Amino acid sequence: MMFCNKKKLLEVERVVKANDRDYNEKFQYADNRIHTSKYNVLTFLPINLFEQLQRVANAYFLFLLILQLIPEISSLTWFTTIVPLVLVISMTAVKDATDDYFRHKSDNQVNNRQSKVLINSKLQNEKWMNVKVGDIIKLENNQFVAADLLLLSSSEPHGLCYVETAELDGETNLKVRQALPVTSELGADISSLAEFDGIVRCEAPNNKLDRFSGVLSWKDSKHALSNQKIILRGCVLRNTSWCFGMVLFAGPDTKLMQNSGKTKFKRTSIDRLMNTLVLWIFGFLVCLGIILAVGSSILESEVGDQFRTPPFWREGEKSFLFSGFLTFWSYVIILNTLVPISLYVSVEVIRLGHSYFINWDRKMYYASKAMPAEARTTTLNEELGQIEYIFSDKTGTLTQNIMTFKKCSINGRVYAGEVLDDPIQKKEITKEKEATDFSSKSKSEKTLHFFDQSLMESIELGDPKVHEFLRLLALCHTVMSEENSAGQLVYQVQSPDEGALVTAARNFGFIFKSRTPETITIEELGTPVTYQLLAFLDFNNIRKRMSVIVRNPEGRIKLYSKGADTILFEKLHPSNEDLQSLTSDHLSEFAGEGLRTLAIAYRELDDKYFKMWQKMLEDANSATLERDERISGLYEEIERDLMLLGATAVEDKLQEGVIETITSLSLANIKIWILTGDKQETAINIGYACNVLTDAMDALFVITGNTAGEVREELRKAKENLLGQSTSFSNGHAVYDNKQRLGLDAGAGEAVTGEYALVINGHSLAHALESDVENDLLELACVCKTVVCCRVTPLQKAQVVELVKKHRNAVTLAIGDGANDVSMIKSAHIGIGISGQEGLQAVLASDYALAQFRYLQRLLLVHGRWSYYRMCKFLCYFFYKNFAFTLVHFWFAFFCGFSAQTVYDQWFITLFNIVYTSLPVLAMGMFDQDINEQNSMDYPQLYEPGQLNLLFNKRRFFICVAHGIYTSLALFFIPYGAFYNVAAEDGQHIADLQSFAVTVATSLVIVVSIQIALDTSYWTVVNHVFIWGSVATYFSILLAMHSDGVFGIFPRHFPFVGNARHSLSQKFVWLVVLLTAVTSVMPVVVVRFLKMYLYPSLSDQIRRWQKAQRKKRPLRSRRPQTRRSSSRRSGYAFAHQEGYGELITSGKNMRAKSPAPASGLEKKLYNNTSWIENLCKKTTDAVSGFSHDKTVKL
Repeated sequence: MMFCNKKKLLEVERVVKANDRDYNEKFQYADNRIHTSKYNVLTFLPINLFEQLQRVANAYFLFLLILQLIPEISSLTWFTTIVPLVLVISMTAVKDATDDYFRHKSDNQVNNRQSKVLINSKLQNEKWMNVKVGDIIKLENNQFVAADLLLLSSSEPHGLCYVETAELDGETNLKVRQALPVTSELGADISSLAEFDGIVRCEAPNNKLDRFSGVLSWKDSKHALSNQKIILRGCVLRNTSWCFGMVLFAGPDTKLMQNSGKTKFKRTSIDRLMNTLVLWIFGFLVCLGIILAVGSSILESEVGDQFRTPPFWREGEKSFLFSGFLTFWSYVIILNTLVPISLYVSVEVIRLGHSYFINWDRKMYYASKAMPAEARTTTLNEELGQIEYIFSDKTGTLTQNIMTFKKCSINGRVYAGEVLDDPIQKKEITKEKEATDFSSKSKSEKTLHFFDQSLMESIELGDPKVHEFLRLLALCHTVMSEENSAGQLVYQVQSPDEGALVTAARNFGFIFKSRTPETITIEELGTPVTYQLLAFLDFNNIRKRMSVIVRNPEGRIKLYSKGADTILFEKLHPSNEDLQSLTSDHLSEFAGEGLRTLAIAYRELDDKYFKMWQKMLEDANSATLERDERISGLYEEIERDLMLLGATAVEDKLQEGVIETITSLSLANIKIWILTGDKQETAINIGYACNVLTDAMDALFVITGNTAGEVREELRKAKENLLGQSTSFSNGHAVYDNKQRLGLDAGAGEAVTGEYALVINGHSLAHALESDVENDLLELACVCKTVVCCRVTPLQKAQVVELVKKHRNAVTLAIGDGANDVSMIKSAHIGIGISGQEGLQAVLASDYALAQFRYLQRLLLVHGRWSYYRMCKFLCYFFYKNFAFTLVHFWFAFFCGFSAQTVYDQWFITLFNIVYTSLPVLAMGMFDQDINEQNSMDYPQLYEPGQLNLLFNKRRFFICVAHGIYTSLALFFIPYGAFYNVAAEDGQHIADLQSFAVTVATSLVIVVSIQIALDTSYWTVVNHVFIWGSVATYFSILLAMHSDGVFGIFPRHFPFVGNARHSLSQKFVWLVVLLTAVTSVMPVVVVRFLKMYLYPSLSDQIRRWQKAQRKKRPLRSRRPQTRRSSSRRSGYAFAHQEGYGELITSGKNMRAKSPAPASGLEKKLYNNTSWIENLCKKTTDAVSGFSHDKTVKL
């Protein structure tokens, strides 16, 4: 296996021969089996034990167990350690095994999928895992691609096929792949395919999704291969009956698997801190042991000879050193309860309970899909309360990927409505607003609704501008049409935007019916009309528009154009000035609502002029020099003097609650980065739609450099602007031109004023992630409020997350819904999978699964915050009580001759953490809350203590230790002073060790019970039962162990008959217990009282308000939804791709005969000056707006 791994690392070129397994096997290429699991039957035990022993506490207790097996130094029995240790390791192992079982199950499900493979000149069904490099596979419509294939032939003309790449890049629009002409002739002829023996030399396995280079050698000729000839694993074949492909990369070598990160062992920051603290405690324990060992040695050397019999007098010189050595290890065992194993048992139980609370939360249950939230791990809950960075996918995570035709402006008049593409997403039609009736349109969608009857009236009245507007929508596009088996018209949309526009035109009576390379046929209000397609001026990212030139049946030639208004308005005829101004206002209104906008215009062409232009275009197409520039110039020439018709507004519908969730998380000081495979314009548009980007921001920096130098320069210029230096602007985006170098030091972030956003595309990000540029990127990104990374590969998503994890020491969360998000989800501290439209890959790789993005707000602000708060209180109390409990032995050592004699009896030591104090602290760790869930949602600033790690850190740990030391002093010395030379009421002496032990133990139980009562903020029946029940249990067991009955059964184990009853019957003992309790607890009460009233935290103030309002429930004020007046527009066809115009006019994608049926592809604060003052009188006051100053002193 190692040999194979080394071979793979050295592979620089791959050579594959078709239909020849023997030839390919000599290269030892990987087979098609995938492994995402961590263990197998043989490796589970050693690897899992190794992982668990990385937890310092487990290794520490294993060491103690070994010490307890040595009778010379052990004063405690070994079972007190081994039973809880085995219990903890077993529980964790079972959980890990269960998690890995589901990974194995998922792997087996994928590996056992069936695929048709050409073997021995016959098509045979083979499992995916048995597919080999060089095999020829047949794929059918809607089938997943089993491996990375070279497309050989397909059912479509010219070897074309359509694939959906949602699993790879998150885009649901179709991509076109085309076979080489020489192989497309093979068709579906099995004998020809079986005889195919071409040899492919190509690049070694890599993770570049958008690049492939290779050469096919066949029949004494060579053919260059590019990415357009390759179908990748994870794609789905769409609208193509069948295709054949040759396997080039299989299993772990496929680009999908190369982009998948490894399954990592995740631990919380509290786990890592506890590892450090355990080491410190162990060091502290060693110091205590050394002090007591030195004391023992001194005592032994001074007075030890008085306790030795005559034959051993001469051994005194050696025995005092050996005595000190034995004493050291004896006290290491006795004082080991500073960190008891029960701590880790309790932590696991609390985390398990928090996980069930998430699973049971009905407010995160998505009824439409009957899908609850799911905690797929139990070890990360408290880290949900410490998130600083969220890395989110866009498509399917923030958006529904459902395009909605919302509004349009025609000839200066706005028609506002809503056309929905999916009946599930329909809004309820109110009685006051009836839907437009489409029943008269035979081809209309019966489920669509448009709430503006005036548009239908304009159509019926024959308004020429409205008719021309809808005619343009039906003609100017790249959509393909088919009829399915039921005779219904089905559109194949390359861009979801175009699908929404063509569907809208269809429902207003202008139905796109079919196309050929030379014609477009539409149905206008029931009348079929065929237009001659004269030219197709394709879309690209520079033009940001597309146009068609058609001849209507009357012989008139018209150019129809649609595109970004900033571009199209420059092409308008001067006579459109007034209409342009009015339409621009409408576009600003549409864009202010976050809609994708397009301007619509046309031009009538003179026949003679067009023929001259067409001749010039033909010459440009045949040119060898500056071909693209000449064509672009001719396009510019004819797309001028346009007449404006209006504009459209399409919504890429956000998921419900996205805007509110992002706003709330931003107030919680969580930075949200969007990482998407979509185009830059799409990502920016969605950023504006969900308020991640706003026009109120001081600047939006767009990084588009193509080299490392360009990227570095653009980052430098952006940092100059952040520091208030000179930067020029164009269209709201920074323009970069200088060459000077500027460093942004750690303090610069504090000096930056205002809000900034950064947008960077994939090829620029690749350079920015290089070691010498990544610091510049990180420094700039981390002072920006929002970062948007577009056109990024799955691996780049993971690299961005790793960059922040590595250099910012911040807790990160990644959320996505597709296979392209898996590596990002695995890399982040917390990975969340959305159960969306793109399968369950993200969910299977995640730590938590949600049905909707909006549930993230509740998961973090309620469950995450509570989990962190409860875990911190639990740990503070646990360390306090165990230091108070254990250090009594240390003080007692100075009074017992360092003999390793314990203060308490062995049964009390065993039961203290397991019985007497375990349930109360579990109840606090499971149920406690400082404020209720509604206020946790209403005041996101309460989340910040977790981000700043304020509730449990090294400082808080030392405070707890100091508190425990003080309590141990009171617990030992007050009873010791009271028992010193004292007599009982009857005059008898009561200062025996067992009576002293009962008094100290009783004081300890009462003190820690009072302390946890003070620490509990939220009382339930469970808390009362556990706290007071534990005290009652202590007294019951104490009296039982000192009773005659138990002594009669176990005389050797319970010899102190009647001691407890006798001691507890003394008023003097109860007075000592009371004095000890008051002395231990009063300083805590005083300090907390002063702190709450002199320096109250935000939660203290809200809790005080809660108490004041408990009898009268106030009306909740809603945050105002401010309407954004945007200066930016949505660019044209954001998910659109260049090249479809040429494909349409060439006729390569046209069928020669009636097509086969296709699948359904249609398929807060109150103003921050006074909000704290208003906290105690919160009523129905309207919120006037969010304050820019979100800092709250905690």
